[in-house]
Amino acid sequence: MNTAFVPLCTAWDRLNKLRYQVARLASLLKIMGPIINSSDRKSKVWSVARVASGNFLEMYDFMVFGYYAAAIGNAFFPNNSPFGSLMLSLMTFGAGFLMRPLGALILGAYTDRHGRRAGLLLTLGMMSIGILSIACMPGYATIGLLAPLLVLTGRLLQGFSAGMELGGVSVYLSEIATPGHKGFYVSWQSGSQQVAVMFAASVGVILNSVLSTERMQRWGWRVPLLRKSLVETDEFLARKHRPDTSEIFRSLRNHWAIVLVGTFMVTMTTVSFYMITAYTPTFGNSVLHLASIDSLIVTLCVGASNLFWLPVMGALSDRIGRRPLLFACTLLMLITAYPVMLWLVKEPSFARLLTVELWLSFIFGSYNGAMVVSLTEIMPAEVRTSGFALAYSLATAIFGGFTPAFSTYLIHISGNRAIPGLWLSFAAACGLVASLFAKPYNAPVNTKLQCTV
Repeated sequence: MNTAFVPLCTAWDRLNKLRYQVARLASLLKIMGPIINSSDRKSKVWSVARVASGNFLEMYDFMVFGYYAAAIGNAFFPNNSPFGSLMLSLMTFGAGFLMRPLGALILGAYTDRHGRRAGLLLTLGMMSIGILSIACMPGYATIGLLAPLLVLTGRLLQGFSAGMELGGVSVYLSEIATPGHKGFYVSWQSGSQQVAVMFAASVGVILNSVLSTERMQRWGWRVPLLRKSLVETDEFLARKHRPDTSEIFRSLRNHWAIVLVGTFMVTMTTVSFYMITAYTPTFGNSVLHLASIDSLIVTLCVGASNLFWLPVMGALSDRIGRRPLLFACTLLMLITAYPVMLWLVKEPSFARLLTVELWLSFIFGSYNGAMVVSLTEIMPAEVRTSGFALAYSLATAIFGGFTPAFSTYLIHISGNRAIPGLWLSFAAACGLVASLFAKPYNAPVNTKLQCTV
């Protein structure tokens, strides 16, 4: 009887394990169900792929300027001081962000009026013109003062285009998402940006390995700057009334408090993103005095880390809600940003830079996975693109875009190489306060609370 009982127990254990695996698979299918079982799965997958690839191209064009700021400074902004040349280059990088609010208003209103598809195609074309004007521009030594002026013009055109891009892509993805999976879908807006980060860093690693420092400074930096239509969303097509430009601007004015809350929510995202991506090569090379290739490899790893955490945390926010992730991540950044930067600058090394950047990447990816979809949910439908784009652009123009220049200047005047950590903590405080006030637009809103934002 005992000999028969042992195999029976074993079989029972195996059955329990099988049931456990089936339960895990069922849980996964519950998360991904509409994506896998929907009759239009193929159409939605290709829509996500097309809009993400367009966002990748546009963000690659916009971001790559920051990666090669030092070389661009030498070519277009020659100065007796390396610091002066670098600051002029970084300020030009930041100037592009000043055009974002204007682009958000004009191109956002155009998109809310004429459709998501039309707006996204327009911005992609404008960005291409801007990047080509920089990549093909003769240097200061050839055409003098005209060179930096034309580069600045190209950068401003890039900023005007990018003002609507992130809002347009996020709204597009939220409107094609299957029920209960907005967080996962919208996370690919930021996910495609991380592919751009990784691609730009990879190109930099290859060029630095193949070209000498002199050739890289003279012309190699120009190489990374050279490089099927979308369908309209059902939600936009189903809308009976499409407001004109004056109606959109009036609605934005009436919902100023929501835009303001959104701006402070985005501050945490945009400051941390540009700190750990666009500024990392310059910080590692110019401040920590590490090899350029080491800083670019770290940036490549950061892009991969961001790409992993964004969809994971976007899907998690679909399960547990947006607010728990928003609160947890802003608190983590507020508490840890400066201490980890102090640890890094005490004994700078490739390993320490990688460790710190990956930690900050985890916080950024976790926060942004929930924040971007939350921003689409707090905006009224009639101004969803323009409202999102305006909030995102204001945060980027005021805080995020000048993060590299601001950090460089603070380090220069204070002598404290860890001071960018305090800037990150400030951004986290903005995100924490905003998260307290953010509510989905269809939820009841306390008007007294709104007025105090």
